[in-house]
Amino acid sequence: MRKERKHLRRLDRVYLPARAHIFYLTCCVRGRSPLLANAAAVDILVDSWRAAPSLFGWAIGRYVVMPDHVHFFAAPCGDKAKSLSVFVGSWKSWTRKEMRTTVRPSFGWQREFFDHLLRSAESYGQKWEYVRMNPARARLVVSPDEWPYQGEIATLEW
Repeated sequence: MRKERKHLRRLDRVYLPARAHIFYLTCCVRGRSPLLANAAAVDILVDSWRAAPSLFGWAIGRYVVMPDHVHFFAAPCGDKAKSLSVFVGSWKSWTRKEMRTTVRPSFGWQREFFDHLLRSAESYGQKWEYVRMNPARARLVVSPDEWPYQGEIATLEW
């Protein structure tokens, strides 16, 4: 008889079927070009996030748009949600087309993206505080409340 590994038993606490997963995502502009911290780019991003539930089956929560990257929280909306990779890839493709029309003809996203599965309400709060502080840490503003390119599309409950 094989002995169950202790470190694998925690997965049943992480992947609860009755609870929607919340992901913390970061996507960077290709070449880290500072093209996002302006009203035109943010309007495109916010419009895409508002459309995400119907287009991709994903709800977007809080977000912070930095000059060369974006942080946001997302959760699948039920069984018809696209996979995380398909969602992010489709979202990047859609926003890239819009950005090329409005922001810069050569706009592109880096191929990869960072994702982190949140494991608790405490983790969501901690990650949000980290993300919210980014503009102040980058010395773009003194207080994170001064940064105009942040918000919340939908309330994601843990």
